[in-house]
Amino acid sequence: MLPSSGTTTPSALPSSKTLESRSFWKAGNYAVGPSSKPALLQGSLEHARVHPKFLHSNATSHKWAFGAIAEIMDNAVDEIQHGATFIKVDKIDVMKDNSPGPALLFLDDGGGMDPALIRKCMSLGYSSKKSNTTIGQYGNGFKTSTMRLGADVIVFSRSNRASKETQSVGLLSYTFLRRTGQDDVIVPMIDFDISGHWAEPIIYSSHDDWSSNLKTILEWSPFSSKEELLLQFDDIGPHGTKIIIYNLWLNDEGIYELAFDDDDEDIRLRDEALLGATGVPRKTVELQSHISYRIRKFNNFQIILRGKPVQQYNIADELQYPNVVTYKPQVATGSKECSVETTIGFLKEAPTRVAGFNVYHKNRLIRPFWKVTSDGTAKGNGVVGVLEADFIEPAHDKQDFERSSMFVRLENRLKQMVNDYWRTHCHLVGYQPPGFNAKMKRQSSASPHNSSSNLPGESDDPSIVQIPDDGELGLRDEQPGADVPNDVMPEDGLASISVDQLCEENIQLFMRCEEKARKEVELKQTIEELEKGLEDMRNKCAQLSSLLEAKRKLKVT
Repeated sequence: MLPSSGTTTPSALPSSKTLESRSFWKAGNYAVGPSSKPALLQGSLEHARVHPKFLHSNATSHKWAFGAIAEIMDNAVDEIQHGATFIKVDKIDVMKDNSPGPALLFLDDGGGMDPALIRKCMSLGYSSKKSNTTIGQYGNGFKTSTMRLGADVIVFSRSNRASKETQSVGLLSYTFLRRTGQDDVIVPMIDFDISGHWAEPIIYSSHDDWSSNLKTILEWSPFSSKEELLLQFDDIGPHGTKIIIYNLWLNDEGIYELAFDDDDEDIRLRDEALLGATGVPRKTVELQSHISYRIRKFNNFQIILRGKPVQQYNIADELQYPNVVTYKPQVATGSKECSVETTIGFLKEAPTRVAGFNVYHKNRLIRPFWKVTSDGTAKGNGVVGVLEADFIEPAHDKQDFERSSMFVRLENRLKQMVNDYWRTHCHLVGYQPPGFNAKMKRQSSASPHNSSSNLPGESDDPSIVQIPDDGELGLRDEQPGADVPNDVMPEDGLASISVDQLCEENIQLFMRCEEKARKEVELKQTIEELEKGLEDMRNKCAQLSSLLEAKRKLKVT
């Protein structure tokens, strides 16, 4: 991924060779023409090339558009350490190819990027974020997120570092790359020194190179002059970054993936699969289609959506009968011990099939409604938990966690939390507690003469839950329409087993599986080496036999 040089821009390909589809999932289907790779100069080394198609395939890690938007917002959140107080997200109208169209705008007041940083930002696989508080780690998020939302993005950034004030413009344009037949990712950029009274171009090689970059930016961006480009810095302030994503992707029906017109104060996700989901409360569907859904609350940072501050949603505030459970993960030797508080409770819509844990990492929602209980049972229905799991690492696309031994321990502990909470709270939303039928039978057998008259609420046995008759309260078994087995929760069952023992046993099994897989690979390698050695010995034996036969013939003659 290279900054644009002063070389002449190739002319546009014939329309038959350009990608006409505006659907993201079809945008990578275009013919690749002959390479325009220049001949190497004598003594020079070839660099690793990144074909423009990789921008598209790389962006497919975001299955839905809001994951990409959350990625861009993460960058602004990471700027809190540099004084950022807000990120503005808005829809603007731009002119491109003589026709108006919507574009996404992101504006923050963070530290901004100087010429070196903006080049690192727009390069693949580089990250300067090493803080324990920052979300970004892999240097890939900006490219995957912007290319997932639209074909083209232009970045404006103003910075004040090392007593030098600069402002920079960079263009990452999939449209430019594919229509000019590029076989490497070229990113035109220009920089200005604004330490004086006016913006002075920063020249690195020659003025012609700088002008060539400016010409490419003006030709392929929504702005037609240098003056129009510089106007884009007016609302940035002394430092900050503005991102404009245009040529937004359409869905298969030819409609923009993001809905801008349904609500003038919001940007919604037009996701037919999500809206058609069964058993999901309407409020939950609406929240998941909201732009701030995956970001938790911040004390001194605002998300301003289409001109108005967003009332950020905290799932834990919406739970009924909440409990707070403290979990101390077994971190690696030498690592700092930590304590994690998990809020667990019932959704206000309970009883409902929606359930699971919302697991955050550094305030970013990684796994929403992670169901740790088995499907096919009502146990855990409506039980929702919220926790911040900074002690495990997310995958590079931040849509799941790496499946490490600590992740397995966490999963086992969350299962135990659901079981414990369900056993003591399920009757509050109309389910029979585990073991309720068995206790009733024991009570009935202990008083055979009064079994017909002793109601559950009249029992003097404190071990029996004091609740009215099923018909009076509307209680249902854990599986509606079926009786709960007597051994759902025996008195000497799960509660008598040490959680640490269960977790440790699972970890040991997990590690044994890994060890077995490793030994299997080593065994296959050993077999291959032995087979190769055997083949070599056979060849040598054949050669020796030939030599002996030749010597025998010579003696005979």
